[in-house]
Amino acid sequence: MPGDDTYQRLIALFDTTQTPYRLIDHAPDGTTESVSALRGHPASHAAKCIILRIKTDRRTTRHVLAVIPGDRRVDLDAVRTLFKARYVGFSDAATAERLARSVPGTVLPFTFDSDLELVADPEVVERPQLYFNAARLNRSVAISGADYARLAQPRIEPIAGPAPGEPHRTTSP
Repeated sequence: MPGDDTYQRLIALFDTTQTPYRLIDHAPDGTTESVSALRGHPASHAAKCIILRIKTDRRTTRHVLAVIPGDRRVDLDAVRTLFKARYVGFSDAATAERLARSVPGTVLPFTFDSDLELVADPEVVERPQLYFNAARLNRSVAISGADYARLAQPRIEPIAGPAPGEPHRTTSP
């Protein structure tokens, strides 16, 4: 399975850095809302991981792993502004699986591929406990947001849309 090596790499990263983590086994699921319920926490405490395709000009395409709170949508306009891009959209499944080294629904908020840039919303790293599927549909991990930021070293930028019930925030050009 494509996620087995990725799972082993994640656990090795936690173990070698002596990072506290908790494994949570659950029924197989890859949707943020339902797996959050299985794990017993609000979706806002989950890391939703989305691989985006960004075109900065006609010849340059980049891929970004956007990590946002689980109850949000990625703000494509904020990402477009952040990267001064002409186009931002969702990556196709085959490219996402190749770059994430795991199947959709199990993408980690870490990148183990130099062709995949990592950007996390500030709310993700501020979580006392952050939950995400561990490159497997039936196993998740819980770590602190601070430990996540220390290990993953994401670029931290506001890329999440508004929380449910909040007005949409505007991004400056």
